[in-house]
Amino acid sequence: MKIDVLSIADCPNGDTALARVQEAIQALGLSKVELHSHVLRSSADAARWAFAGSPTILIDGSDAFPSDGRTAELACRVYPGELALEGAPSREQLVAALRMRLS
Repeated sequence: MKIDVLSIADCPNGDTALARVQEAIQALGLSKVELHSHVLRSSADAARWAFAGSPTILIDGSDAFPSDGRTAELACRVYPGELALEGAPSREQLVAALRMRLS
């Protein structure tokens, strides 16, 4: 399994998303995961990926949280949280997304 965390420069949620992905991988005891972090610096960079705003998390090339929001713009992204929108998915949301890909 390959996971790519895509963020834009100065995104306050890129590091949070990466840390939560690492926590989810550990929680599931996954050992054969390639985890990569990419900082997108231009619209051309964003256009090369299935980018839907920063941060976007791809599992084997597909958005872990699919939306109709694919963009080549260097934009932010939000995720539904327990009480409000959040800048990154929770560890629990990531665990659930990874479990779906494993089944």
